[in-house]
Amino acid sequence: MSSTALRVKELLREKGWTTKVLAEKTGMSESYLTHIKNGTRRWNEDSLRKLANAFEISPLDLFAQRRKRTDDIDNNVSMPEKSDIQLKVHIVPVVGDIPSNPSPYNNQLMQLTTGFKDVFVPTLNSSDGSMFALSLGSNQLAPTFEKSDLLIISPDVWTRSGDIAAVEYGNETPIKAIMQVTYTEDFVVLEAVNHKTRPIALVRGKDHFRIIGRVVGRHQRLD
Repeated sequence: MSSTALRVKELLREKGWTTKVLAEKTGMSESYLTHIKNGTRRWNEDSLRKLANAFEISPLDLFAQRRKRTDDIDNNVSMPEKSDIQLKVHIVPVVGDIPSNPSPYNNQLMQLTTGFKDVFVPTLNSSDGSMFALSLGSNQLAPTFEKSDLLIISPDVWTRSGDIAAVEYGNETPIKAIMQVTYTEDFVVLEAVNHKTRPIALVRGKDHFRIIGRVVGRHQRLD
């Protein structure tokens, strides 16, 4: 199933509704909803909002690959019938390794070379064209993150002390990794997200270090 497909058919079964009932609740036609349900026609932002309102769920929970929230915000949110909120759906490429210099072109190359051609996941309200989703191929970051999780990484978002980010470090042979970053006056301290290995202290202005992008979200694969 496409990562941008909607779970309308599944949600109808859960609610015990017919397409006619959903049409009444959303104000959309039965024929259009049938296409959306069967994946034969693309949804738009307006239909996404109306469906989320009808099912009383977050718009993100409409997608076949749902994002598991990593903050304390309740993700079972009902949007009002009439809302001025403009949903901006951004489709993010999935890659199997961290691009050294994320960009739409470089991310596409990384997709091809790591076996994720034409694999994407949706995010909301982001304008970062260099954003990418890193597929974890092992449980090396467990229990914080698990194998097959997709980490949404944004190069445009500022990384603050304590944040988790994709980084590059090392003077002779640079290493790319997902680490927790802490800034001090003289050092940049990198810690494993599961805190199972010793921190690495890099001297500011001497040791090579750069942020590739901050981890801003997480998708859990359902398959």
